Amino acid sequence: MSEPRVIKKYPNRRLYDTVESRYITLADVRRLVVNRVDFLVLDKKTQADITRSILMQVIAEQEHGSHPLMSREFLSQVIRSYGTPVHNGLAGYLEQSVRQFPQNGTDGAVALPRG
Repeated sequence: MSEPRVIKKYPNRRLYDTVESRYITLADVRRLVVNRVDFLVLDKKTQADITRSILMQVIAEQEHGSHPLMSREFLSQVIRSYGTPVHNGLAGYLEQSVRQFPQNGTDGAVALPRG
């Protein structure tokens, strides 16, 4: 298995794709996800893995569109689950549900990375 593509996030909030040697946008990150490109986003200053944070930004951007996926009530329930005994069960349930839901009209399950 090859190493994941590294994207660096600079203090000026810009994302730099080290493979393509260019700055990219959240829309570009979304395309990487859709195309199933394995990548890692590192904070340039601290070298911390901030991939999850960037993916949340992509989701937030998509949710601002005309066809949001998550309702206000759903988001409220997720927020309420943090720090409660329900948290781990809900996280596992949501991940398993998404894994089993076909995407883009294919019969394959959505592949989610661990971590």
